Amino acid sequence: MKMKWWKTLGIILVLYSIITGLLFPVPKLDILNETVRNLYFHVTMWFSMIFLMLLSMTNSLRFLSGFEKRFDLKAETYASTGLFIATLGLTTGMVWAQFTWGAFWVNDPKLNGAAVTMLIYLAYFILRNSIDNEESKARVSAVYNILAFVMMIVFIGILPRMTDSLHPGNGGNPGFSNYDLDSSMRMVFYPAVIGWILIGTWIAEISYRIKVLDFNKENN
Repeated sequence: MKMKWWKTLGIILVLYSIITGLLFPVPKLDILNETVRNLYFHVTMWFSMIFLMLLSMTNSLRFLSGFEKRFDLKAETYASTGLFIATLGLTTGMVWAQFTWGAFWVNDPKLNGAAVTMLIYLAYFILRNSIDNEESKARVSAVYNILAFVMMIVFIGILPRMTDSLHPGNGGNPGFSNYDLDSSMRMVFYPAVIGWILIGTWIAEISYRIKVLDFNKENN
């Protein structure tokens, strides 16, 4: 099976970001110090998660427009992959918090919003598993998935900007691009964002193929 060009690009970009992210020099900042390198991993994983959840929500909309089962399977697959990437992002963020804020978890709107978001999507899978009828499951899940995406944007994108937050770019704190994301870091950060999005999409594609095989097996 031939590998599509974007899969190769994803591997190259992620490897590039890992190697350069760990070895290339970074700005010497108070408190953050060398932990600023986590920007290449923690933040880029969350970008990937948001993209995957967007694809999940889009496929839920497509399912509701024609009730084709494949769109429901795609929505579930993108959501599960997005939740997996979010777990990695949350874990790297907790490690970063320990070094910069002195604790793995602090009472921060962005952290709390991330936790609520993950619970919302966990509820999505619980909802799917609680409905036996396949048609009803797909329809109810699609509606919930659309609402889940909206709530995610509110909890991690809107509310943290309306109150005090330790995260850069929220609650009056300057964003990384305003005070320390210099040109050398941009050369790693933006390729890393693209790389993690491509890798996340690739994982979702593999998972989707497995789900299709399982679905066809159960219905034949």
